[in-house]
Amino acid sequence: MHIIESGNVAAASGVKLARAQVIAAYPITPQTPLTEKLSEFVDAGEMQAEYIPVESEHSALAVCIAASSTGARAFTATSANGLLYMVEQVHWAAGARLPIVMCVVNRGIGAPWTVWNDHQDSISQRDAGWIQLYACDHQQIIDTVIQAFLLAETVSIPVMVCYDGYLLSHTYMPFDVPDPDKVDEFLPAFKPAYALDPKQPANLNTVTLPDIRPDVRGNLAPGYMEIRHNLHVDLRRAIDKVAEIDARFQKIFNRGGHPFIEPYCCEDADFIAVCLGSLSYQLRDVVDELREEGLKAGVAGLRLYRPFPEQAMVELLAKAKGVVVFEKALSYGNQGALFTDIKAALYPGPARPFVKNFILGLGGREIKTADLLKTFREACTQGPASIDTPQWIGLKL
Repeated sequence: MHIIESGNVAAASGVKLARAQVIAAYPITPQTPLTEKLSEFVDAGEMQAEYIPVESEHSALAVCIAASSTGARAFTATSANGLLYMVEQVHWAAGARLPIVMCVVNRGIGAPWTVWNDHQDSISQRDAGWIQLYACDHQQIIDTVIQAFLLAETVSIPVMVCYDGYLLSHTYMPFDVPDPDKVDEFLPAFKPAYALDPKQPANLNTVTLPDIRPDVRGNLAPGYMEIRHNLHVDLRRAIDKVAEIDARFQKIFNRGGHPFIEPYCCEDADFIAVCLGSLSYQLRDVVDELREEGLKAGVAGLRLYRPFPEQAMVELLAKAKGVVVFEKALSYGNQGALFTDIKAALYPGPARPFVKNFILGLGGREIKTADLLKTFREACTQGPASIDTPQWIGLKL
């Protein structure tokens, strides 16, 4: 079924099709219409789920942690400072290995207050132990939400599905709503390996000593360091699972095929722009213009950011002459986080393209296609930078 609706409705439709059983919600712009739509689904009887309005974002994720610990399929959503208010629970959910799915509708962080889009909120939590997936349009939003539940439940790691506030959350685009029976075929009912049961009381995630120790049965149990090591190893293994799930989705729904990076005109490109979210689609117009000028340009939209798919990134970029990283976030005092990751991935290679970093669009600052065209063109034609520091587009000092 094809419909024309907002990105938030696309996300809510994905949660509905995934048959989430517990939804905990606290409103924050621009996420609010997503959870409002879910409340409408539940109230209308279209969705069999417990919808729990709470007093804060911290409590929203706490409810999901409790629900997931009992074996329920749990979902929440947030933005910006709401995500920051969750931070304690964000780390807890990852450490507890709970397969929660959360949409992060990207928005700038205060202070000063802004309700407009950038990626600083989710990027600030890139090292929290969650898988991070980014969507570029409405079809990817609904499809990614459905895939996220299967991914989270396969690897026992929570997943953030991130998409641009307003640029995607509130705009209307056509997208296909998958057939519910096919979704059920793709995403079976959640059956956790272990879940809390009132008939068998247990303590979870109690204080862990530095070293391994016997558990209540006398078996050696991992210490804190081993638990962290296991999370890291399983995150790295999740890269293969992302590809497997995308292939399965493509077989059933005939969509997908780019689980890690969505390329555009990259096959013969000498210069490739890399970015997150809807910006990659805006850059396609820039690439088309540069191609008409005779410059072999391409753009790569990163879909999986954590765990970072360095092998796929190297395979895409290694033969290029130059890489230009456009970011709507910053690792303060250093560089763009994506820029740093790309440089690290390319570093071991015998021949490396030059890599440049541009920061833009913070707090919703307008990103003009003409500015992207000029910047990309100059970055390609000027060659390697003399200094390895980010440059800013649209900065008015």
